[in-house]
Amino acid sequence: MITYLIKTVLTLGLLILTVMSFGNGYWGWGITLIFPTILVGITFIYNENLAFALNHMRTGNQEKAAKAINRITHPQFLPKRQHAYVIYMQALLNAQTISPSQAEALLRKAIGMGLKRGHDKAMSRMHLAGICVQTGRRQEAVQLLAEAKKMDDSGMLKDQIKMMQSQLQNAPSKNQMRMAQMMGGRKKTPRMR
Repeated sequence: MITYLIKTVLTLGLLILTVMSFGNGYWGWGITLIFPTILVGITFIYNENLAFALNHMRTGNQEKAAKAINRITHPQFLPKRQHAYVIYMQALLNAQTISPSQAEALLRKAIGMGLKRGHDKAMSRMHLAGICVQTGRRQEAVQLLAEAKKMDDSGMLKDQIKMMQSQLQNAPSKNQMRMAQMMGGRKKTPRMR
């Protein structure tokens, strides 16, 4: 919230200074001040920490991306699409530290708010399918993988989706997992003749 106030005061100050420069006839200073005013004004539209996190994700630096995305403390003040991307990135980058149910809730919220690119929609559904497999919801995982396959417009996740589908065929159902837990693990029963 403090950064929001600083941005607001800085933008208003630059805007007033730019208008005063033009009004007093200092055209050179007025034109020069237009660029910083626009630059600071853009930070209202697009969050710089989100931009840094997306850039670090593209370069493969997960740690820096996680630090950048975790610096955003109040994503609800961002525009709806950016809020969705912040939630999506928090679910992906913090998947090791948060529980699968929390990651699932974050991914479902991000999907509900609306991710823009097809690749991101496919990635979120693929991660949701992985969580569903872990919790024994095979049917839902199959459905999510089919949706991810349709939404992967660039074809970047084609191999990962195929690999998950092959793993899904070998995954136990929810009922089998429950039976294994009740019996203390999988035990081979003697063959009846």
